[in-house]
Amino acid sequence: MKRFLSSLLVLCMAMTFLPASAAAASVSPFGDVQSTDWYYDEVQYVYENGLMSGTSATTFSPDATTTRGMIVTILHRLEGTPAVSTSGTFADVAAGQYYTDAVEWASANGIVGGYGNGRFGPNDPITREQMAAILYRYASYKGYDVAGKADLSGYVDAGQVSSYATEAMEWANLAGLINGTSDTTLSPTASAIRAQVAAILMRFCENVVK
Repeated sequence: MKRFLSSLLVLCMAMTFLPASAAAASVSPFGDVQSTDWYYDEVQYVYENGLMSGTSATTFSPDATTTRGMIVTILHRLEGTPAVSTSGTFADVAAGQYYTDAVEWASANGIVGGYGNGRFGPNDPITREQMAAILYRYASYKGYDVAGKADLSGYVDAGQVSSYATEAMEWANLAGLINGTSDTTLSPTASAIRAQVAAILMRFCENVVK
């Protein structure tokens, strides 16, 4: 977990990255990421730009899940780990955890709202729609353009997108951050695996950060 977090500390920190074509030209050390995999270029990009490293020296673990606490911590550290003045906002976010201040910061700035029952679920796997919502709110917080919305009606499972995440998914889809898991499915409640996170981070830095 700590390795994953430290590997993502520099997410968009300098806002300057090698283009995907240049990143893909390098050779990563990951034996579990092949050139025929759909996420090959994305993994190469985040590796070359220092956004993500492996779960070991030779593995990336593209199918492993990421948690809500990890994603929020990435954004908090991206902002330079600003101090927080609140505590105990969520009953399941204990003091002294790696994500404690990050969750408090994100909550105070409207980036996360929890489950609405006093819980945040920091160790829960993050879903695709949750990641869309968090990035949408973070982009709004940063003043990036979030006005555009895609029509999701072409996806047979568009009705499964939670009401709180609808605008975020429409924006993320139009921005190219979260595409379908097939031509007709969005899989909004599926967990976002590391390969998908790599793709979303690359697209966020290339398509949203200006």
